[in-house]
Amino acid sequence: MYPQGRHPTPLQSGQPFKFSVLEICDRIKEEFQFLQAQYHSLKLECEKLASEKTEMQRHYVMYYEMSYGLNIEMHKQEHQQQVLQAVDRAKQVTVGELNSLLGQQNQLQPLSHAPPVPLTPRPAGLVGAGATGLLALSGALAAQAQLVAAVKE
Repeated sequence: MYPQGRHPTPLQSGQPFKFSVLEICDRIKEEFQFLQAQYHSLKLECEKLASEKTEMQRHYVMYYEMSYGLNIEMHKQEHQQQVLQAVDRAKQVTVGELNSLLGQQNQLQPLSHAPPVPLTPRPAGLVGAGATGLLALSGALAAQAQLVAAVKE
């Protein structure tokens, strides 16, 4: 359309600004390079955020597992404290009170197929046998509880 050697005409007042095809291509190329650099920086930022997200998820799982473990440990300790309190209470129960309680229980829920567990006071001289007596008492109570559960079923 235009001859090859033609130079753009200088601007005159009131005339629109005109660019040559090479200038337009250069501007498009510059804008493309700018957009490509912006895309690259956004891509790097997105990758960085993705890796931070993965790291945060890993920390979340780690803290969740620690919290779960602490919760389990806390319940174990509570249970241990309850067991210790129950053992302390059992140590304070006298044989007469225990026989009385078992007699009341037998009256409420008679066990026709199981004989009552006789408990006799231990001699005062057998102080070291406390653990053995306590074990026998806990075994007898466990057997009695199993029998009560069987009757209820």
